[in-house]
Amino acid sequence: MDLRDDVRERLRKAFTWRGDRPDDHAYADATGWWRAPDLLRDLGPALAGLVEAERPTVVLGVESRGSLLGPLVALALGVGFVEVRKDRTPSCDSDAWLHRTTPPDYRDRHLRLGFRRTLLDPSDRVVLVDDWIDTGGQALGVLALTEGAHATWLGAATVVDALGSHQLRRRLKLRSLLHVRDL
Repeated sequence: MDLRDDVRERLRKAFTWRGDRPDDHAYADATGWWRAPDLLRDLGPALAGLVEAERPTVVLGVESRGSLLGPLVALALGVGFVEVRKDRTPSCDSDAWLHRTTPPDYRDRHLRLGFRRTLLDPSDRVVLVDDWIDTGGQALGVLALTEGAHATWLGAATVVDALGSHQLRRRLKLRSLLHVRDL
């Protein structure tokens, strides 16, 4: 069994759907993924394996879980990491940021995503890393940020693909370790 297959199996075992019986909605509880040190250690290389052939120069991750997984993937690829912040503002006038507003996310929110302009340049080859993709709203926001920096979008790598749109999956060049139906 290769690393990705092994990681997929451990992800399934450490995952739980939560909710009380009368509830119409269960929610995903991935906290077991962060608690298992061997799984946490192997998540970076497993996700990196999805995109390494594209030769990224930087990994982007949206706070909070993208900021947890992104550095693990960046280390596995030997590249840098840029944290994409939600609804943050520059600390002073000379602190130039690139911002974009997302389409609705999984909570039907329009978020303002951004990072310092100096962190990405036109020579960069960008991959987005996150734990879960549902509507694609945040990924589209990061794609717009990448385009605004004139960098090259290589795609997104997530632990779980819960995206409903095949067209959006292709546009984002999405690769994932698991599909939501696997859980």
